[in-house]
Amino acid sequence: MTRTLNVAAIQTSYGMDLQANIKKTEGFIRQAAANGAQVILPPELFQGPYFCVTQEERWFAEAHPWREHPVVKAIAPLAGELRVVIPISIFEREGPHYFNSVVMADADGSLLGVYRKSHIPDGPGYQEKYYFRPGDTGFKVWDTRFGRLGVGICWDQWYPEAARAMALMGAEALFYPTAIGSEPHDPTLNTTLPWQRAMQGHAVANVIPVIGANRIGFEPWENYPNGGQQFYGSSFIADHRGDLVSELGRDDEGLVAASFDLDFLQGHRAAWGFFRDRRSDLYSALASPRPT
Repeated sequence: MTRTLNVAAIQTSYGMDLQANIKKTEGFIRQAAANGAQVILPPELFQGPYFCVTQEERWFAEAHPWREHPVVKAIAPLAGELRVVIPISIFEREGPHYFNSVVMADADGSLLGVYRKSHIPDGPGYQEKYYFRPGDTGFKVWDTRFGRLGVGICWDQWYPEAARAMALMGAEALFYPTAIGSEPHDPTLNTTLPWQRAMQGHAVANVIPVIGANRIGFEPWENYPNGGQQFYGSSFIADHRGDLVSELGRDDEGLVAASFDLDFLQGHRAAWGFFRDRRSDLYSALASPRPT
């Protein structure tokens, strides 16, 4: 019997009210499940606004241990109710440490584990190093009810090494929850297409579907250039060729969705020979802090 993977990703805006954000996300999850989605990806840190635009210690109070996080406690049972898989993005606290994390909820509502964002950006509008430690889990893939899935988080998506590592671990699809938009130092700078192209390249190089979920809307911040951060949406699903098979615009609210034949992709991946012809004996520079 053919193994088919039906995926969807959510694109919407979020505000300051945690419970309202959870309820909004639940509505889209229910809609996607009703449309046949088996794996449903919400955006990054959907528990609230993207607070990393500035450095304010008050936001540390919004982090929780991953098993006890209010978002996980609300969304994981929903995964079990609807029999869907949901990668749940959260602000995690472990003792004195803080992480940008994803908890993978399987289709029976069980928690398969946590992935902590490996690459942490630090620049205007994206001051994440103030809030998050670099992840200590390594890259993760999970055997879910519907397939072996890999998840990176936002800045991870720019790194081909992360995508390749997850593919080498047997991932059959890659998911990237995201929060990205305008650049405060240059509000005219539009990184939408490079953002998409980087992940489309991962799809081609690994012969694997890639799903990216971004938020939309304007989030106001006091004393921030132009009064706040504008997120550019453009959530998408790329197939194994890197073609965009489902895409939303910069301001659209809704879902992207697609279906993939995992058995076909397994054979097609082998036929391309990308993994057969790898020369890991020549790649030592990739593991060196100063390649020569």
